[in-house]
Formats: sequence, C-alpha cells, structure tokens
Amino acid sequence: MIGLAFAAAAVTAAGPWDNGQRKAEREHAAALGRTGGADHQVTGRGREAAEAPGPAPAPSAPGVLAAASAPKAPSAAPALAPALADVLGPLLDDPGLGPLRTASVVDAATGEQLYGRATGTPMTPASTVKIATAAAVLSATGPAHRIPTGVVATPDFRGITLVGGGDPTLDLPRMRTLASRTAKSLRDRGVTTVRLTYDTTLYQGPVIHPIGAGNDNIAPVTALMVNAGRLDDSTEGTAPRSADPAGDAARAFVGLLSEHGVNTAAGPVPGKAPAKGPALATTYSAPVPALVERMLTSSDNDIAEALARQTALATRRPASFAGAQAAVTDRLKRLKLPLAGARFADGSGLNRADRVSAALLTTLLVRAADPAHPELRPVLTGLPVAGFTGTLSGRAAAGSGGLVRAKTGTLRGVDTLAGTVLSADGRLLAFAFLAGDTPSASAARPALDRLAAALLP
Repeated sequence: MIGLAFAAAAVTAAGPWDNGQRKAEREHAAALGRTGGADHQVTGRGREAAEAPGPAPAPSAPGVLAAASAPKAPSAAPALAPALADVLGPLLDDPGLGPLRTASVVDAATGEQLYGRATGTPMTPASTVKIATAAAVLSATGPAHRIPTGVVATPDFRGITLVGGGDPTLDLPRMRTLASRTAKSLRDRGVTTVRLTYDTTLYQGPVIHPIGAGNDNIAPVTALMVNAGRLDDSTEGTAPRSADPAGDAARAFVGLLSEHGVNTAAGPVPGKAPAKGPALATTYSAPVPALVERMLTSSDNDIAEALARQTALATRRPASFAGAQAAVTDRLKRLKLPLAGARFADGSGLNRADRVSAALLTTLLVRAADPAHPELRPVLTGLPVAGFTGTLSGRAAAGSGGLVRAKTGTLRGVDTLAGTVLSADGRLLAFAFLAGDTPSASAARPALDRLAAALLP
C-alpha cells in the first residue's frame, strides 16, 4: 500500500496530460500495485533493432518539473550515495549487460554525482544519442521554429516547384491542403496546366544513412518526403521504405493537384526552385519542441536526422551528416557539457560510430531540468514513461510503471537507458546506464530496467 500511495502521488504531481493520459497512468499504476508489479517487458517493432514500439507520443507534461525540479536540502545526499552504491553495484554486474558497463546517477537540481562507474568513458549510445540531438536543436532554433514545405512558381506561373524543407512528418492530409491552396492560387490566375519540378537541394551529402539502403529503420535522408517514406499505413516503428521518397512525394502531389483542377504538362522531375519565384502555398510542421517530444517518445530516426539538419541550418552549416555533426557538437559545447571523446556521427544513434559518456547524458538531463534553460524542457517531457508510452510502453521493472521516464537505446550488442526518477525525498535524479557487447536485448533490457527501478523509493 505504501508503494501504491507513492505511485499515485508521483503521477498526480507530474501534472495533467491531454486525452485522459494521466487518468490512464493512475489506473495502470494502481493495477501494478495490486498485482505486486510484475515485469511487463514485451518485444515488438521498433526504431532500432528490436526496440519496443509505443502509442502516439505523449503530449507535453510541463507539470513534471514544476513539481520536481526545486532544489532540496543537500544534507540528504550523503546518505543516499552509499545506499545507491550498495544497490546499483550488484545490479550493474548483471551478466546480461555484457563486459562493458558504465553508469552515472546525479541530483538533477544540484548536479551532484550520487553514483558512478566509468562515467567519462565514451560508449556507443544507440538511440540515447537522441537526447543530445534534442538539446542541440532546441538550443539552436527556438521554440517557435517549424519546418516548411512550399510551392514556388516561375514568373509566368506556368511552372511550379515543390520545395522540401526537411519535414519528415509531412503527411497526405497536409499535402492535400498544400495542393488545394496551390491549385486555387493557379486557377485564380487562369492557369490549369503546369510543369512540375521538386527541389531537395536544401540537404547536401549522402542520402543513404551509413546503416545502408533498404533498412526498415530509416528512409533515405532527403529534404522532401511524405510519411517518412513509409510504404505501409504505419506512423511509427519499422516499416518498408521507399527508395525514392522525394520522387514519390512529388508524384503524389501531381495526383492531388489534378483532384483540384490543375494538370501537369511535364514532370515531376528534380530541379531547383526559381530564386525569386512567387510563393503559392506553404505548409508547416509542428513546432520543434513537439517534434522533439515525438522523436524521443517513439525513438523516431527520421525525425532525429531531420532535427540534426535543422540544427546545422540554424547555425549556417551544410544540412548533411557532417554539417549536423559539427552543429550538434558546437551547440553542446555552448551548454558547457562534458564532451571528451564524444562523437555525433548521426542524429538518430543508428550509426555505431556515435560516442557519448554516461556523464554527458546525465549532464544533458541536468541542463534540461535547469530553470535557466526552459528551452530544453522538452528533453524531459518527451521521455517515454515506463509501462505507458513509446519505447517503454511494454517495459517496466516491478513497481516502476509510471514512475520511470527514460530514453531507450538498442543496437545489436548495445543496450542503453537514460532518464529520470523521483527519489524518496522528492528530488529529481538523472541516470544513464550504457552497456556494450551485450549477449542479447532480451537479457540486457530487464537488467537496465531493474537499475532504473532501483532508484525509486
């Protein structure tokens, strides 16, 4: 009953979410308390090799930090640290975590290290690198930034160009609205037949992620796509991907224009938009904070690569893998983060050349909780909730459902977890556990979940 009471109090303190999400969490937390809290990990589709899927991204929960981020009396920390060492040490030695294990636990309000093992050792982070991508783009673009997709005309309005701005969340309803507005603008000028080109030149460098072509975890990285190049009706998780998402988007646009009375005499073909052509219509993504939350909750690789490139564009660098790496590194330096040995070869974590330390991940979470950096708050509110949302929807060690928020990371032989919990005295703790050469995800994930759950009262 004590555990149930704490669970209910923690969920209530986290603040309301839309569409009954909090009510569902309270009911599920109560169910966990009644049954004694079994391990609810399940295997399913995922962004990475076998990462579990989840429902639609959770709406922002700003109340979480309003309840948890106020500094507590520092006198409690010395008593907590030895207890953590006694509890976490044996759990971190679980054979399921393989031979390479690092860990960091800090007080998010003060930054004080409460537990650590090889905290500065660079490790392959898998999708926990998305925490770095999130912090970088939030610091570079600002909360109001949206990614545009537009249509520009030639001076005589006989030719139009569909211009990709790098929005992987563009879907058919928004594309249909874009076509409707474009067609109306053309018909108002007496134009019903046009030549169509499509412009993806905003992005530079390789289109195929280093993981390779034809991978269900990510589409070719291009500035124009619909539904992230998916060839099925899914909106998250692995899916067959188009080999030419930009061309597919342009061909879909042709059909949508025809539905509104505008036909194409030629095209679609690749081309660059006229430099001073009149804009006919534009559609915008959700604001960057919402994209960050969606990326973190469902571990969306396509959004992650797009946000890394938005960071590059915001800092006047090429929108490429190399440009994004330079931009993300620069933004994190400005946040005074421990970057020794860090490398951001991509934004999603699919690249095994990525390197981060446990100390870097926990410091990122500390920055996100810092009242001096409200722009970083979506880094925390986007974290999946154990047993409820995103890649943690099917994962919760005994008693941790609804009480652990964390970003998962999985590649073959790599398993990681980084996030936050509330301590017994109400302090927000940031943690990061990274394991390499793990024998299997089925062995490593429960071990990581037990580590996070051990931080709870």
